[in-house]
Amino acid sequence: MASFKDMTAFVAVVEHNGFSKAGRELRLTTAVVSARVANLEKHLGVRLLNRTTRQVTPTDEALQYYEECKSILRQVEAAETHLSSRRLNPSGSVKITAPTVLGRRHVAPILPALQALYPELEIRLSLTDEIVDIVGEGVDIAVRIAPLKDSSLKSIHLANCPRILCASPEYLKQYGTPQKSEDLLEHSCLLLRFPGSTQFQWIFEGEEKVQKFSVKGSLDSNNGDVLRQWALEGQGIALKSVWEIQSELRSGKLVHVLPELHPKNVAISALYPQGHITPPKVRVTLDHLKKHFQNDPIFQEASGGI
Repeated sequence: MASFKDMTAFVAVVEHNGFSKAGRELRLTTAVVSARVANLEKHLGVRLLNRTTRQVTPTDEALQYYEECKSILRQVEAAETHLSSRRLNPSGSVKITAPTVLGRRHVAPILPALQALYPELEIRLSLTDEIVDIVGEGVDIAVRIAPLKDSSLKSIHLANCPRILCASPEYLKQYGTPQKSEDLLEHSCLLLRFPGSTQFQWIFEGEEKVQKFSVKGSLDSNNGDVLRQWALEGQGIALKSVWEIQSELRSGKLVHVLPELHPKNVAISALYPQGHITPPKVRVTLDHLKKHFQNDPIFQEASGGI
């Protein structure tokens, strides 16, 4: 396929009746303009210009090609202008997925402001605690609370997400407070379960070793907020993010269990598909999410402990 630069040089020569004038218009030397036209002629296998010492005129074959080149170059310019406009004014549908509680409390509330800032955006938010196939389901951004596995996805860090074990005072009064990690095996643990979930195995990081416990319980759900409610009702011990239960910890409705244990660190991240260029609609959404999470006091406080 012919080079757009060569086509541009050819069109300029025809319109300005010479290489030197075309060069001034394009801010190129006469030699460069001449070389580009020669490249085009070689590629097409057709002489486009009749050259004399006094003038340059298009051949019969060149006149029709000139009109076609102008049409093509106008379309390219229009496409670039359109993309530039979309970069300045992002538009189109942005499909976002997020965990249920985090999405409801901290993603959904900030999206109307984003849409008001960029009126041509169409935001599609799906809340689920299950792991979504981002590429397979055409998701633009997935907000996740989990250790990130190696993948072809890009990610940005939104916030730290320390977690603790917690239970209600009523549960601990009835069944006793665990004194060591092994005691968890004798308690009712509230589990987040769905295809691919690993939260039925609680992992704690220590200075010397990592402890893994295949805990069990008679109640499990694929919804994290259900587990919080069950914990409040005295149904068992739950593994929860600190930001999610801060008010309950302050009020005493939930109690920090086995504070010497440190559940494996996770972070809140935004994942999105790889690409040489991040679409403007995705870029502005990522920026909006990052600004919110980094400026929200609840996540700063949670990162600092309880």
